[in-house]
Amino acid sequence: MIIGFVNKYVEAIIRLVGLGSKGHEQEVDVVVDTGFDGSLSLPPAIVAALGLTYRQRGRAILADGSETVFNIYEEIAY
Repeated sequence: MIIGFVNKYVEAIIRLVGLGSKGHEQEVDVVVDTGFDGSLSLPPAIVAALGLTYRQRGRAILADGSETVFNIYEEIAY
């Protein structure tokens, strides 16, 4: 069972523990995305704390139709 809470913005929040490429662990509270497709968006500070390896740039079209560019980091295999 996953336990979480609802914040003041009525967003469902759960806590995840990320494991970085060098064994670093970082806890982060995340908003549950009902459209989850297997990828996570993390703040730059969490990416740095986990020591994730940069892979490439990516592009996405947002819900409002605008396009954004973002960094993609190496996935950690368990």
